[in-house]
Amino acid sequence: MAKSLLKIFLFFLFTIVIIVIIAYARGYRLDLNDKKITPSGILAIKSSPQSAKVYLNGKLKGVTNLNLTLPPNHYSVKITKEGYTTWQKKVNLKKEVVISLDALLFPNNPTLSPLTNLGVKRAIAINQTGKILLFVEKGDLKKDGLYIFDSNRKPISLGQPLTLVLLKKNLPSSRKNSLINTKVHFSPDFSQAIIEIGKKAYLLSLSQENTEPFEVTRSKQNLLHAWQLEKDKQIQKILETFPKEITKIASASFSIIDFSPDDNKVLYQARNKISLPLIITPPLIGSDQTPQTRKLKKNNLYVYDKKEDKNFILNLPLGKNSLSPVWYPDSNHLIYLNKGKIVIIDSDGTNKQIVYSGPFQKGFFSVNNGGKIITLINLNPETNLYADLYLVGIR
Repeated sequence: MAKSLLKIFLFFLFTIVIIVIIAYARGYRLDLNDKKITPSGILAIKSSPQSAKVYLNGKLKGVTNLNLTLPPNHYSVKITKEGYTTWQKKVNLKKEVVISLDALLFPNNPTLSPLTNLGVKRAIAINQTGKILLFVEKGDLKKDGLYIFDSNRKPISLGQPLTLVLLKKNLPSSRKNSLINTKVHFSPDFSQAIIEIGKKAYLLSLSQENTEPFEVTRSKQNLLHAWQLEKDKQIQKILETFPKEITKIASASFSIIDFSPDDNKVLYQARNKISLPLIITPPLIGSDQTPQTRKLKKNNLYVYDKKEDKNFILNLPLGKNSLSPVWYPDSNHLIYLNKGKIVIIDSDGTNKQIVYSGPFQKGFFSVNNGGKIITLINLNPETNLYADLYLVGIR
């Protein structure tokens, strides 16, 4: 009999312990002042770099990485680190909910490192490949031409890694025309390009030197049409991974600028007024709490996140004199130019951080896979006519 009672007691004790563990994991805490169990939520706060100070409603709570168990409420979170930009977010914490915040901070004084010493007149970033097409034209027959700089190749050293694509002297039509105003069209896989110089068009390989460039002036339009069809197929293939209701609207009403590197988000410009239907109802627990916009207005910029079914408006410049925002490699940020400064924001449009406002040619910047910015800079314009590529160390 005693053994049976002991087993029953141990069973109930085990059950109580399990219930307490589960309740604790779900955020319930014993309030000793009110002598009752109260629900709570958890803020899981990380940062890069780590050991940044965490302020909650203006009060220091510790350093990252940090988990805070808190009663349901609205909170203002600020993350700071000496020598770095500040990150802020407002959250509405609910009971039994874990909200993860991951702050990316950037140094206030980024470093500059030269990458080329060619003397570059113009540069074009080749989508998200990390490659840059360089135009060199200094009146030197042995060097003037087109080059590919691959920012993802290591190690990065002065003047490397470069691939000569074309010497200007090998283009018959280039003698009276400058390379600087050359129009460039890239193939869908970015392995080829069509350049238009003067009234001629040439097809180039971007992986090797083109000693005898192939003229495609008469067939240019057919080639460009075929490339566009292939690009449309690629876009449609990625869109098919989105909810079918969104895919249908996107095909008709989105001017797609680019997908995030992980293909879970799309940056687009609305072509007309339309409303996006709710796909996930109720919203996912712990998802991004930034107010979203599902009623689209023509020409506005938006980011749609298929994993959370959230759509955010971006109040960013976009026009003839502005570059389109580009995705940061982590798929959670966008980088763009604003009044001569390079700015990074979260993909939901919050946390604007100026990461570089020093000298550079305002019509160009690129981002490599390591999250560092590449710009064209001439540090001594009074004696030097040409710029070169520089790495801006923001990570």
